[in-house]
Amino acid sequence: KGTKGYLKQMKQTHMNSQNAAVLSTPWAMTVEETVKRLQVIRQDGLDRRQVQRRLKQYGPNRLRETGKKSVLQLFINQLKSLIVALLAVAAVLSFVFDERINGIAISGVIVVNTLIGFFMELKAIRSMEALQQMERVSAKVRRSGKVIEISARQLVPGDIVVLEGGDIISADMRLVSAAKVQANESVLTGESLPVGKQVEPVDEASVLGDRLSMLFKGTAVTRGSAEAVVVATGMNTELGGISDLIQEAKEETTPLEKQLDHLGRKLLWVTLILIAIIAGAGIARGKEVLLMIETAIALAVAAIPEGLPIVATLALARGMLRMARHNAMVNQLAAVETLGGVSVICTDKTGTLTENRMTVTDLYLSDQRIKIGSEGEDGKATFTIDDKTIDPTQHRRLIEALEIGVLCNNASLEKNPDSVSSGVGDPLEIAFLIAARKASIDYEELNRQYPEEYEDAFDSDTKRMATFNRADEGYRVAVKGALETILECSATVSTAEGAESLDEKWKNYWLQKNIELAEKGYRVLALAAKQATSIKDDPYQDITFLGLVCMEDPARDDVCEAVRACRSAGVRVVMITGDHPVTAASIAASVGLTEPGRDNVIVGKDIKPYEQMTPEDLRLYRDTPVFARVSPRQKLDLIAVHQAEGAIVAMTGDGVNDAPALKKADIGVAMGLRGTQVAREAADMVLKDDEFSTIVI
Repeated sequence: KGTKGYLKQMKQTHMNSQNAAVLSTPWAMTVEETVKRLQVIRQDGLDRRQVQRRLKQYGPNRLRETGKKSVLQLFINQLKSLIVALLAVAAVLSFVFDERINGIAISGVIVVNTLIGFFMELKAIRSMEALQQMERVSAKVRRSGKVIEISARQLVPGDIVVLEGGDIISADMRLVSAAKVQANESVLTGESLPVGKQVEPVDEASVLGDRLSMLFKGTAVTRGSAEAVVVATGMNTELGGISDLIQEAKEETTPLEKQLDHLGRKLLWVTLILIAIIAGAGIARGKEVLLMIETAIALAVAAIPEGLPIVATLALARGMLRMARHNAMVNQLAAVETLGGVSVICTDKTGTLTENRMTVTDLYLSDQRIKIGSEGEDGKATFTIDDKTIDPTQHRRLIEALEIGVLCNNASLEKNPDSVSSGVGDPLEIAFLIAARKASIDYEELNRQYPEEYEDAFDSDTKRMATFNRADEGYRVAVKGALETILECSATVSTAEGAESLDEKWKNYWLQKNIELAEKGYRVLALAAKQATSIKDDPYQDITFLGLVCMEDPARDDVCEAVRACRSAGVRVVMITGDHPVTAASIAASVGLTEPGRDNVIVGKDIKPYEQMTPEDLRLYRDTPVFARVSPRQKLDLIAVHQAEGAIVAMTGDGVNDAPALKKADIGVAMGLRGTQVAREAADMVLKDDEFSTIVI
């Protein structure tokens, strides 16, 4: 009886262990419910036995490994062509019938054709290897009441992980506590800005980019500190799902390969028919059977176009070299011809159509809108009011606003003068420093002039931050944050005539302006300032409102012209991004994909799986120019929609989330500068300059 009871208890424990990490929607659960389902005590973490049991059940926290494509495999792939097979048969028969010169010539064609293709395609696909590089990190976990550092591969569902700014997230986790946490999820979602995280659950139907209570494997914590409980490891993570998609995504045969294969099949049948007709006719007239068979085979061999493969290969190789001179590196010869036949280009937004860096574009003061141009080689830019150029150094309120943005800031810029847009820190704060540099403000010199004495750090709840900077008399207080919170604290507003009382009229004006700018896809921050006598003063009491700063990840300068060139050539351009719909719509309108003011965006949650699409759905998706909040699986489905109509589809992208689609498309085009290694290795072509216009050239 005791033995049965023990076995029953062990069976129940095993069943509980199997259910320990089966959480389909952890982002929608409360913290208490999550840790209860995972059978872990937050303060203690898992014990040694639990870890061993779960490690045995779920396996190491790593992605499924796949073998490399060897040099021999790459060589053999050059021979996988029906035309080459026919030539090989012709060469063998030539030697059999003592036609040595003919046999040597055909063999030479095969060798030259194979070597050209082999050396031009020596860079084989390494997608899964690149994904596996992302998981070779360590993690700090709480086990048996102690915080220890372990290999990320040893993480199991239920582990309590301690995280700080700069840490790589090594499994999918549900936040259990968080202090001002932000995470960079651009490799999964394509969103250019770090995402603020929260402990509170979110809607169960939320797409990946809106699951604010979750941290995902392969992303990084950019700010704050947190504790999180592991809910999925290895192939059960979102990153694991993408690696599965990469393996599932069938590489499309290029149009040229299809045409050559079609030609090869025709030649095969023609050859067999010729042999039968000639041999049959000769034998019927009483000729020697062996002689007629030899004659028929010789004529059939002569009919095979031995020069076709090498001519095609040389033409493609020449095209590959020409494209390389235009910063387009092609990994597969046949992709050269495919690019020329593209009829639909599905493109990511961040880093492809845009610059993938936040930029201050406008500054709204009480009575003026100041536009800030692009940075020149000298680091300066053109500032305009009503299309009239101004000297920024002579505009008092402009300089004051930019200085506040610099002082209330924790970022830094690269010292290399050639890296005009490089920086370390929050992208929004880097954008402030670059905007100040455009106006000839040296942020290092300004910080030496007004050294920081105290900082009230940014809080995701209050959505504001402030610094006390020592001045000649007292302290200069710099404040920035969300408009609503800054307006609540402001007593006055800065105008051309001086400070005025911030009454309801002014508040309504700024609130309406904020709504207008947000609808256009801008990221908007408010600036304010005051003088203080002590760092113990309330930094947000009776401050002076200075204005609004508009930021965006701007479209590349060359994209508009490239989109127009595509349209004139009959090529459709479709944006497919994981970013926010408002941002996607704004960029689409700015580059000419859509008309301003028209709602041409479909959100990922409204896209049906390909198998469930009706003819009306297919027509709708084919005609829609912009898709936002799209998952990697949905990108595959949208490409399949266009391919089903006979379109030759190109896909461009730079993130891990783009890799399956890059492989699925007729030709995948990755960004070489900002693109992840995963994307580059999954693609057929890599743009060394990251410019969309290079595809058109």
